[in-house]
Amino acid sequence: MFIQPYLFFSGRCEEALGYYEKHLGATINAKMRYKEAPPGDGPGANANGEHIMYSNFTIGDTVLMASDDCVNTNTAFQGFSLSLSVKTKDEADRAFNALADGGRVHAPLGQTFFSPYFGMVVDRFGMSWMVIVPQ
Repeated sequence: MFIQPYLFFSGRCEEALGYYEKHLGATINAKMRYKEAPPGDGPGANANGEHIMYSNFTIGDTVLMASDDCVNTNTAFQGFSLSLSVKTKDEADRAFNALADGGRVHAPLGQTFFSPYFGMVVDRFGMSWMVIVPQ
């Protein structure tokens, strides 16, 4: 069994992919727009053709998928966070500051009882992140 995060953005998937690529070193493995799908009456039939229907990208060793949700256009990331484990405080600072740019810091980076460096942030796309240097 395998669980893989699939993130839905409301028309900002392209922007999010570019941001994660630039600031977190994401590698875009695949990207398909709605206009590239065969014509039909499926959920994407009335979607903006330029929006992302499917993408697959890698951050570190993790593969994620994302798209612009054509059914629920008011997506909200609630009830979970993506946890980004890094090896050094410098890596944590770089990633955290990039994610905080245009976002909201929930807990600044600092030492905790479970980590020498941990913080929580919601990025400019509404995605909740926990950045951690493991013990």
